[in-house]
Amino acid sequence: MDDTDDFRERIRQSFGRQPAMETIGATLTRIEQAMVEIELPFDPKLTQQHGLLHGGIVSTALDTACTYAAFSVIPVDASLLTIEFKVNLMSPGRGERFLFHGEITKPGSTIIVADGRAYAISDGPAKLIASMTATMMVVRGREDIVG
Repeated sequence: MDDTDDFRERIRQSFGRQPAMETIGATLTRIEQAMVEIELPFDPKLTQQHGLLHGGIVSTALDTACTYAAFSVIPVDASLLTIEFKVNLMSPGRGERFLFHGEITKPGSTIIVADGRAYAISDGPAKLIASMTATMMVVRGREDIVG
């Protein structure tokens, strides 16, 4: 990647074009080379029947964090599509807010693998509630898939 490329700004702009993240109230809180964090306040509208953060919301936010971590290491003219992920829901999604951390495990020119961790935050230490391993495909030359 070109050293003059502002990957942080590209990620902010791309994230801003995601209606799904806006819908769930997620915000991009940290962007580093090969690592991104997203935060989400608790909202009863995002829960399942037991009042816990829905596993689909956890998966959505983790997939997004992993994808943007990968986005930080691809060329300016490329984009990404998730082609596979595995989620382990380890503890109930109970907290005042949630942190989703995505980090590159294996960079590549065609396929990138990332790992994600989701934490529930309330009083006391953050609690690990889920993990993800995700695989993204680098996409080039597609007018319908940009940034």
